[in-house]
Amino acid sequence: MYENIKFENNEGLGTVTINRPKAMNALNKDVLKELLDVFHAISEDDDVKAIIVTGEGRAFVAGADIAEMSKLNANEGRKMMRLGHQVMNCIENIEKPVIAAVNGFALGGGCELAMACDIRISSTKAKYGQPEVGLGIIPGFGGTQRLSRLVGKGMAKYLIMTAEIVNADEAFRIGLVEKLVEPEMLIEAAEKLARNIMAKAPIAIATAKTAINKGYDLGILEGSALEIETFTAAFASEDKSEGMSAFLEKRAPEFKNR
Repeated sequence: MYENIKFENNEGLGTVTINRPKAMNALNKDVLKELLDVFHAISEDDDVKAIIVTGEGRAFVAGADIAEMSKLNANEGRKMMRLGHQVMNCIENIEKPVIAAVNGFALGGGCELAMACDIRISSTKAKYGQPEVGLGIIPGFGGTQRLSRLVGKGMAKYLIMTAEIVNADEAFRIGLVEKLVEPEMLIEAAEKLARNIMAKAPIAIATAKTAINKGYDLGILEGSALEIETFTAAFASEDKSEGMSAFLEKRAPEFKNR
């Protein structure tokens, strides 16, 4: 079905793998279109409860496809950036949890792809960076926005302005990734985390994600009001009744809205 990515659904856990290993999984227009298509499909598929994003071979995504980008004029470049933003926004705003399993180089568009995911689990051998200024451009798939929200304004400026590539330990230290594991344990760790989340109430997971994403840039009063509304939506669900009953009855919950 896809030429540049692979998708597998294993008992509700979907895995999206960027599959251009000879090009270090670089993001060209075809890859971006396929990512947008697969995430739109996942959003409508009730059989998929959580998603892992990873890369084939020794790179997560080593960046955008510079060979393709070098041939674009400014208007064509704008169109490609808009497509990239569509992809990243779709990933960020899908109601299902998305985990980046970063297995190698996550540079430029690859770092931006990882940042669009909800949680980043990293191989200890992975490398991160936004090297675009060395090419005469800036991050264009959301990097100037998401990086500062994850690591702070000063550190984002440092990484973007210097184009420095950092190792996994440094990425963890500054808050760019949430967990480090040895390379051979990466997918297993990502799957374990995903299934842990999948065992929780789906509506609660979706509403929590919405509250965090939408409330992040609001003032505390507006964010609190948003939390009340999203809490109420979860409180009105069958999952709430089942979850609380199971707790009181000292049994495992059986959520129906999975």
